[in-house]
Amino acid sequence: MYYYTYINATAMKNISNIFASLSDPTRRLILEYLRSQDLTPSELLELIDVTQPTLSHHLDILKRAELIEGRREGQFIRYSLNMTVFEMALQYMASIMKRKR
Repeated sequence: MYYYTYINATAMKNISNIFASLSDPTRRLILEYLRSQDLTPSELLELIDVTQPTLSHHLDILKRAELIEGRREGQFIRYSLNMTVFEMALQYMASIMKRKR
């Protein structure tokens, strides 16, 4: 049986959030930078040409999709990729690619 037949409604919503989050080029750029190293919003602002409110909006969407995680370091939050969610999305995509025989 295929993977998607076992996905519950909550997991399907998470997958939808993942793909919606990845649809924006700025969010994909944020993920590319976080792939190399964990960064604070201030560090991301130095790399990406957006305003602070726009960056906060993009980070919020990525957090809600659980693609990134933040950990507090003093008065700063340092963001990193949540690889578990990426692996779940890849498993889902792989299941779609399998042909029923």
